Amino acid sequence: MSETKKRVGPLTFFAQVRSEARKVTWTSRKETVAATIMVLVMVVVAAVFFFITDQLVRLAVQFITQVGSI
Repeated sequence: MSETKKRVGPLTFFAQVRSEARKVTWTSRKETVAATIMVLVMVVVAAVFFFITDQLVRLAVQFITQVGSI
């Protein structure tokens, strides 16, 4: 059977939120910068990969259908 959670008042709720927020560990500026650089590098790698894949598929479709040849 499902248990119903006990309702708490707004002051108790915000006290619990504040207590949980104190437990959060934030990354350092150095870690954040490193993660951001890695994300940007991966975005560039993915963009290059998809560009090359798109061009290869385009060439294959043109070859198969002979569209765009003079």
